[in-house]
Amino acid sequence: MIKRIVKMVFRKENIDDFINFTDEIKETIKSHEGCLHLDILQDKKHPEIFFTYSCWNSEKDLDEYRKSDFFNNIWPETKKWFLEKPLAWSTEVVHKNGVLSQLEEKFVAFERILGIMDKIRKECPWDSVQTNETLRTLTIEETYELAEAVLKSDSENIKKELGDLFLHIIFYAKIAEEKQQFDIADVFNSLSEKLIYRHPHVFGDIEVENKGEVETNWEALKLKEKANGNNHTVLGGIPQSLPAMIKAVRMQEKARGVGFDWDIKEQVWDKVKEELGEFEDELKAGNNKKAEEEFGDVLFAMINAARLYGIDPESALERTNQKFIKRFNYLENQTLKKGKSLKDMTLDEMEAVWQEAKKNEY
Repeated sequence: MIKRIVKMVFRKENIDDFINFTDEIKETIKSHEGCLHLDILQDKKHPEIFFTYSCWNSEKDLDEYRKSDFFNNIWPETKKWFLEKPLAWSTEVVHKNGVLSQLEEKFVAFERILGIMDKIRKECPWDSVQTNETLRTLTIEETYELAEAVLKSDSENIKKELGDLFLHIIFYAKIAEEKQQFDIADVFNSLSEKLIYRHPHVFGDIEVENKGEVETNWEALKLKEKANGNNHTVLGGIPQSLPAMIKAVRMQEKARGVGFDWDIKEQVWDKVKEELGEFEDELKAGNNKKAEEEFGDVLFAMINAARLYGIDPESALERTNQKFIKRFNYLENQTLKKGKSLKDMTLDEMEAVWQEAKKNEY
């Protein structure tokens, strides 16, 4: 990253001219390819002295900007107000791996995306008309795409999908800012305050021995927060729109937070067997409605077992889904190679290819 610093001294009668001019062109400069950050700074003691501080992705980007028609149009306009010849420096961070430089680069990147959001919200026909309601389903889709990338341990797509999801976060904040409700700074400040409050073992004097105690304290603090609001129930904060399996996990975790759980995790298997037996009884009785209810109890008990043994049931099931897709695709492809259709295959023939897929780790 290249940092460009330019010192300019203006005639006093032209100070306002320069300030007004930069107000008009600043966003255009920031939107130029490779420009990561731009500040216009004025000396407090000597108001005729200004500095531009800009960050560029590379020296090539900076050179292309300086050769652009835009720059060649605005620079002569600026030069006519100079009191003396400007000075310029192109610099690089000496200790690139230093904490400060890394943090600065993150700030620059964050400012850049906020600037882009401001611009597309004003100038793009699609972005300018979006609302919370129109974004909602797209946000859900982006969340699932991120979850899929995580499941596949696909770091490149995780990066991409995180960006897509973050776009939605700043989009919602921008819409709220336009309505004078809150802005992105309020979002982050609120989050910071919540994290500090819910981590008294980090920011306070509470001592914990393990992860379980952290989780128990977390749920207790959440309940305390709810007691100060309108929602007083343990399960009240769980979104009703959550997928059923994820909702079941969250319900069980919250119940555990107030002590409603097995003392010994192995005890859950008695419950699983009990629910499975009741399900089988209803099937034998031909009572489909009750069988469906009991099957739900079986699933709930199995989800409880997964939780107690540290298994994420949603991820486990999705991995099985992906495994089934791969093996079934293998079965289909092998069948087509033989000039057959799956409909022409016997179950034994399909099973043989299926076992072959398993051996090949599909």
